[in-house]
Amino acid sequence: MLLRAPSRAWPRLSQLRTGGSQVQCARPRPFSRQRPAEPGGQGQPRGPGLRTRLLVTGLLGAGLGGAWLALRAEKQQRQQQRRTEALRQAAVGQGDFHLLDHHGRARCKADFRGQWVLVYFGFTHCPDICPDELEKLVQVVRRLEAEPGLPAVQPVFITVDPERDDVSAMARYVQDFHPRLLGLTGSAEQVAQVSRSYRVYYSAGPKDEDQDYIVDHSIAIYLLSPDGLFTDYYGRGRSAEQIADSVRRHMATFRSI
Repeated sequence: MLLRAPSRAWPRLSQLRTGGSQVQCARPRPFSRQRPAEPGGQGQPRGPGLRTRLLVTGLLGAGLGGAWLALRAEKQQRQQQRRTEALRQAAVGQGDFHLLDHHGRARCKADFRGQWVLVYFGFTHCPDICPDELEKLVQVVRRLEAEPGLPAVQPVFITVDPERDDVSAMARYVQDFHPRLLGLTGSAEQVAQVSRSYRVYYSAGPKDEDQDYIVDHSIAIYLLSPDGLFTDYYGRGRSAEQIADSVRRHMATFRSI
């Protein structure tokens, strides 16, 4: 069986050439001597370097970031303008008022025209909330005072307790907060009129054995524009930083009417 195996299982001897007593094989082809192209050699296209790609990427990122910030600022401005219009339509702070400041001078709304004004309603015997809110109002004023180019903001404190907060009591009280804080008081009718104008609720509680009492009242800081119009308000939950940011935005978008 083994002797009859087909001859194709073995290499073909006919591929070998015989010459005399020697067996010669076909000469192999020589290997190519061409060297591989070196990196950066001539004729090879070169792409942008790493530094260039990083620069392009950075410029694209900066452009997209700037566009996003611009759109965000525009959106905030539109929201603020809609809020301002809605508040003005509410007719808060309309009409004039006639009060006395803590120096005894007569004051009316026209005296503050041309100024940005932050107003707080409270009373000098308030144990905690009024001092805290006035301190916050003063922090806002100081933050804005520290920024060159911004107009000055006039802080104003209006009492809702005219029975005890006369001119001298207001003078003693405001000096502990800010040198430009202006205290305003008046008769019971005058205080009631300005409080109604700004929709401020207040109610004196029962007197104790020492004739002392607490006045329950609304807690808000009001912003008036240089036109004398009610522009915004800030509740107790707003921080000094948040209020200052809001005032800056109102200043930036203000247009006199």
